[in-house]
Amino acid sequence: MNKVKTLKELKASGYKFKTIKDELRLNLIEKLKKKENVFEGIWGYEETVIPDLERAILAGHDVNFLGLRGQAKTRLARLMVNLLDEYIPVIEGSELNDDPQNPISRFGRDKVNEHGDETPIIWLHREERYTEKLATPDVSIADLIGDVDPIKAASLKLPYSDERVIHFGLVPRSHRCLFVINELPDLQARIQVALFNILQEGDIQIRGFKLRLPLDIQFVFTANPEDYTNRGSIVTPLKDRIDSQIITHYPKSIEVGKRITQQEARVRSEQSKVVSVNNIAKDLIEQIAFEARKSEYVDAKSGVSARLTISAYENLVASAERRALLNKETTTHIRISDFIGVVPSITGKVELVYEGQQEGPGIVAQNLIGKALRTQFLNYFPDPEKFRKQKEKSPYKKITEWFGNGNTVDLLHDMSHQDYEKSLKSIPGLLDLVHEYQKGKEVSSNLFFMEFALHGLAEYSLISKHNLTAGLQFKDLLSSMFNLPNEDNEEDEASGTSQY
Repeated sequence: MNKVKTLKELKASGYKFKTIKDELRLNLIEKLKKKENVFEGIWGYEETVIPDLERAILAGHDVNFLGLRGQAKTRLARLMVNLLDEYIPVIEGSELNDDPQNPISRFGRDKVNEHGDETPIIWLHREERYTEKLATPDVSIADLIGDVDPIKAASLKLPYSDERVIHFGLVPRSHRCLFVINELPDLQARIQVALFNILQEGDIQIRGFKLRLPLDIQFVFTANPEDYTNRGSIVTPLKDRIDSQIITHYPKSIEVGKRITQQEARVRSEQSKVVSVNNIAKDLIEQIAFEARKSEYVDAKSGVSARLTISAYENLVASAERRALLNKETTTHIRISDFIGVVPSITGKVELVYEGQQEGPGIVAQNLIGKALRTQFLNYFPDPEKFRKQKEKSPYKKITEWFGNGNTVDLLHDMSHQDYEKSLKSIPGLLDLVHEYQKGKEVSSNLFFMEFALHGLAEYSLISKHNLTAGLQFKDLLSSMFNLPNEDNEEDEASGTSQY
């Protein structure tokens, strides 16, 4: 079809005009019949959002994706482009992507009247038929609909009463295209009103011109829930004209979240060669997001974006890579202590309520990591709570008694593999615990589980964990509680040592 260059050749080819909604519908039908994956790379929506979207497309509906940030709303809209025909014919030079057999603009009609069957045409690829606009309070009618262009009037020597002096906005220029407005509630109410007739009748008004343009557009809107978007809301008449509103959601399981993170995280090949990341560390990253979404310190209306886990995973790998570079090690494995690098990814991605602001973003981030460790700990080791009244039978007895005798262990963030292994193996009973409950693991995994066990015991208050300027210190819980302030403690506080 790309070889067709004139209207005459187009007619001879048997090409028939289809509306954009018909294109989407017919191509979706073909994919469903072939059981093809329509929305590649979207996980967790297979039984919820995607079926709703497919029903909307089959019904020929304009769509609004309603959900919190980081729920792949815009990504879904962009993937709809793949359901368009690969190429469509357009009158050459047309601002409004006029169909050669059915032009809607003054320019298109004049071109066909002038050249007839010799009207030149070009072919527009589906990738060029996507327009996206972020709704902000400063968006104007001229941006979306259009305005009178005095320069055009002067250069063409036309009076302002001639419709050819109009400079069309994004919406008319998206004729036969997908048009996406992100964050719709942020659009001023008077601008939202301007969309009424476009959605319903295809009429647009520009500076007194009443133009009957049967615009052929697939509208897709995205919005946060109105109770969170305090800056504005979707006006009711506009909401009424949007045929289908589809509710999005966050991943409902660790596995789905992990699949999204691993797909989206930008980890360089050289980093992958240096840093080995086990599945437990990946699970912990996802667990942090799950803990944040139910935390009393985090604003639930704001949500916790999937970008948190993506950024956190990238920082986790970078943290281990930095440690390896400092110690001149060619390869390394993720440690629990590397999760200190995840804190900046959390503090910038969560919106805190008043109580969280009082605690401080850094403390809240560390608490979320601690809760993730506590939750995942039970998947690999016995529940310490079950042995509160049976301490003699506790599998952790040997470890807690060693700390109870006044021993401490410092795990620094940047310590070498040799020092790290030596510190962990100095704790009696720790390696035996790992051998008993995690049999057959590699040495590197054993070390990870040994540190994991220490953090888990600290989260269940069997031992204590303290922040040092350059790492963590583990010691007996009671000695920490009854240790009176002295000059040494004051020095520790001055250097950044604290308990959490």
